[in-house]
Amino acid sequence: MLETGFENLYELNFQEARADFRAYQTARPNDPLGKTAEAASYLYAEFNAKGVFSSKFFLNDSKLLGGVDGKPSQNRNQAFLDVNDQARQMAKKILQSNPRDVNGLLALTIADGMESDYDALIEKKQMDGLTLMRRAESEANTLLAIDPTAQDAYVALGASNYIIGCLPAYKRLFLRIGGIHGDKARGMQEMEIAAEHGRYLRPFAKILLALAYEREHQMDRARSLLAELTTQFPANPLFARELALTEQYPSRKR
Repeated sequence: MLETGFENLYELNFQEARADFRAYQTARPNDPLGKTAEAASYLYAEFNAKGVFSSKFFLNDSKLLGGVDGKPSQNRNQAFLDVNDQARQMAKKILQSNPRDVNGLLALTIADGMESDYDALIEKKQMDGLTLMRRAESEANTLLAIDPTAQDAYVALGASNYIIGCLPAYKRLFLRIGGIHGDKARGMQEMEIAAEHGRYLRPFAKILLALAYEREHQMDRARSLLAELTTQFPANPLFARELALTEQYPSRKR
């Protein structure tokens, strides 16, 4: 049910995805991954509607680093916030009794990573987003130390390193003083791991990585990933549209 739900999510069938995720929650009420997945469906839907997963957004520094168009109050996604908080509380409760619970750690990593993206792109609270990003990064490292096969965690690590690495030098210096570091090359390597070996978030890692490749002018690599996504999810017009853009503008600049 969880796998089917994510397949529907990446095909942009959000209602069907939520039905699958809620069925999973009914079958496994003590697994916080069901709630985390449901929260993901709300955030993914909003990001899709706002064009976040497009080169037009991702290659534009003012958007990638400054957030979507419109006021935060106009974009507020209460359904995401409510369900994501439920997922976080479930995960924390499990981890209180067993700090090494893999599903609890993965759910918490994903929940904090998603809310970090939400804070930065929707609420336009970049510092709050970076704080949550750092927390998700710590949780991902803890999870991978316990279970190296839980490679969806590399999405949080890769996104953290890459986005911070994209910031202007003066902002990176300011963050470094506060103990927050970023490395674009390392971030891309971590996203590559998730894109190759992730379970639920592999397609998500692929689209992020493809857009990162475009930012770094590695168009052949971006084209290869987008072709894979287009074949795997033919009902999702975004992947085909982005693939066509890479073929039309192979040397496109930011």
